[in-house]
Amino acid sequence: MNEWTWTYTGGEQDASAAFPTQAEAEAWLSESWQELADQGVTAVTLRQGEFDVYGPMPLSQN
Repeated sequence: MNEWTWTYTGGEQDASAAFPTQAEAEAWLSESWQELADQGVTAVTLRQGEFDVYGPMPLSQN
């Protein structure tokens, strides 16, 4: 089974934790996006295994 992960554009983050489902990955992002933005991450992409599911999605507050 392929894990769900976020990749980041900008910032100091290398990689997020792996999640077993898309819903869990999205829930984590909804709780963590502000912290990521504060660390300089400008966009995120959701991946399942080697494939991009969607993104890059900006982390702006606009």
